[in-house]
Amino acid sequence: MDFVHYEVHDRVGYVTLARAEKRNALNYEVVSELKQAFAYAEEDDACKVIVLRAEGKVFCAGADLEYIQKLQDNDYHENLADSTHLMELFRLIYTLKKVVIAQIHGHAIAGGCGLAAICDFGFAVPEAKFGYTEVKIGFIPAIVKVFLLRKIGESRAKQLLLTGDLVSAAEAEKYGLVNYVVPAEELEQRVFAFAQKLCVENSKQSMEVTKEMIARVQEMSLEGGLQYAAEMNAVARSSEDCQRGIAAFLNKEPINW
Repeated sequence: MDFVHYEVHDRVGYVTLARAEKRNALNYEVVSELKQAFAYAEEDDACKVIVLRAEGKVFCAGADLEYIQKLQDNDYHENLADSTHLMELFRLIYTLKKVVIAQIHGHAIAGGCGLAAICDFGFAVPEAKFGYTEVKIGFIPAIVKVFLLRKIGESRAKQLLLTGDLVSAAEAEKYGLVNYVVPAEELEQRVFAFAQKLCVENSKQSMEVTKEMIARVQEMSLEGGLQYAAEMNAVARSSEDCQRGIAAFLNKEPINW
């Protein structure tokens, strides 16, 4: 792949944006390669947890505006196909079986902020700026909005989406956009240590099912959600991982997942 790299170290799969000269801006090819990398990582037995990171000074500047400008000559159906392509990437990451951690070493703007926020966990350096600036250029934060509302709620989503203002990493942490703000010199090691903690301490199957349930239960009614939860609880009790985990706990034996 030209714009995205994939590698694995100690069960941590790294998906790296490698279009630094364009501030890792998203166009059709970049989105295609991200989809390819995440789909591969999901099926890679050597990978248990995924880290999304980027080269250069900026994590991701969002959509490539030169690319968007060219698309303005397209008809509605051509533009719909292109926007659906991006939507599929965001849906893929959100519904991926494996936990995805964003390693945000620089600014994450517009679609780039959406890309960071859609990950299950986010680590950012204090210098990083976050924001959805689409309204300032006559565009709309359409796809990212669907996931942002789930992540941080309507009030804070409106604050970000309707003002288009940039916020600091500290504010992003307060909003719930990211989980941790860490010094730049510690970022890579802190992310790796956190990923290793998940790899070693947690059942892959349990994390997968829990992540899936978090996504699905929000679409259900109270009664429907509770029924779904009870059914999944019953299924989990007979799973191999649950049997192994409980046996190890009761026997006071260490378990390495």
